[in-house]
Amino acid sequence: FVSYQVEILDWKTKKQLCFLDKVEANATIREIRLMFHKLYPRWYPARQSIKLDPKGKSLRDEEILQHLPVGTTATLYFKDLGPQIGWTTVFLIEYTGPLFIYFLFYFRMPFVYGLDERFTSSPHPVVNLACICHSFHYIKRLIETLFVHRFSHGTMPLRNIVKNCLYYWGFAAWLAYYINHPLYTPPSYGKKQINFAVIMFLLCEAGNFSIHVALSDLRRNGSKTRKIPYPTKNPFTWLFFFVSCPNYTYEVGTWISFTIMTQCVPVGLFTLLCFIQMTIWAKDKHCTYLREFKDYPSLRMPIIPFLL
Repeated sequence: FVSYQVEILDWKTKKQLCFLDKVEANATIREIRLMFHKLYPRWYPARQSIKLDPKGKSLRDEEILQHLPVGTTATLYFKDLGPQIGWTTVFLIEYTGPLFIYFLFYFRMPFVYGLDERFTSSPHPVVNLACICHSFHYIKRLIETLFVHRFSHGTMPLRNIVKNCLYYWGFAAWLAYYINHPLYTPPSYGKKQINFAVIMFLLCEAGNFSIHVALSDLRRNGSKTRKIPYPTKNPFTWLFFFVSCPNYTYEVGTWISFTIMTQCVPVGLFTLLCFIQMTIWAKDKHCTYLREFKDYPSLRMPIIPFLL
């Protein structure tokens, strides 16, 4: 039986925080986090970043002590990540806001557009349709958060929630203000443009949901191990043949269709920013797949088939 001695130092000052004796060789980083938490209750496991090198990457929970490049006396470094909040809570807060903020403008609250009787309702059916689609999108996101998503990282820094909410809630208010404005003008090509956009919107929403279910199924047993996602019998998942992150592809498609439906400049700007951010995320995930899997499909691109 081989036991390890684990020394944990502060990543910045190199001061010793604790010394764990007789740690089992098959102990995981998660178990070491729990041991550290017993000694320092204020630093719960989600706040802890445990590293082999002060400037290196955080070790994953499932990594095993004896498989790390350390001797029987291991030196690890601790960094406090600050207060954390669970991703489920984050998404519920981020997505509930836009849902209710949009209604303030849709129902023409007096403090938004004034008390003029002309401002109490819209003569354009597309305004009602836009509200239905916008609400459907965020209700779908809330349902996925509660019943579909499985998160590889359980938490994020609490300070980020303000930034994220400003983005989602602020844009929801901006879009809703113009789409529901009394002077709003409907799309140039009328019903044809609206009908095309609605069909595109529903297809992209179905595709996005299908991808999220497929990704969730990869971690059905609760494993956090990364696996290569492949197409299933569901035709919406066949986009995996060509891109690494088809959920982002469908998400961008959803907002493009909403832009076409409403023909509204703020929606178009929001769509552009969504595309830029999701392209960054997709490229990062694509690079991670390439780095971790030597047999990763060579035909795939991050977000747009054959292009990007």
